[in-house]
Amino acid sequence: MNYATPQIEEIFMNFELSCEKAIDYMKGEYNLMRAGRANPKLVEGIRVDYYGASTPINQMGNISIPEPRCMVITLWDKSALKDVEKAILAANIGVTPQNDGTVIRLTFPILTEERRRDLVKQVKKLAEDTKVVLRNARREAMDGLKKEKNAKTVSEDLIADYESEIDKSLTKQIEQVDKLAKDKETDVMSV
Repeated sequence: MNYATPQIEEIFMNFELSCEKAIDYMKGEYNLMRAGRANPKLVEGIRVDYYGASTPINQMGNISIPEPRCMVITLWDKSALKDVEKAILAANIGVTPQNDGTVIRLTFPILTEERRRDLVKQVKKLAEDTKVVLRNARREAMDGLKKEKNAKTVSEDLIADYESEIDKSLTKQIEQVDKLAKDKETDVMSV
């Protein structure tokens, strides 16, 4: 869409950027939620002191998922197995690593019904928090449009069109959040 002034274009860009960041954050948090399945993202953020450098585990070897509840970390340098094992324990991801001298295995326990319900509550809370961030971004955009309207740099009809465009965009963003939350809820509750 063509915008009447650079200020209005900036308002829309900031709104879209804020919405995108909020949804990306939500997706990242959902990826870290453990649903009784192995997920390589659980160990990606774990860093190991490797020859004096803080190195992510995924840069030290291969991470594979041979079974839904088992993760195998095969390091290129076997001498670092103990350090990786210590780093995983220190990260407190809820799983104890098993080191057999060649690979590290992480076996994820089956979640209880109560734990699944707690995870669903977390999923719903994160979705609501994301919606609040989206609504705040909308409010900021509307305030910016109101300032432009008061400065009389743009006609009131155009401002009304821009406001309805922001509302439509917000509705789409909230639908996306609801869909992501519903998908994650289904994932958590499936055995």
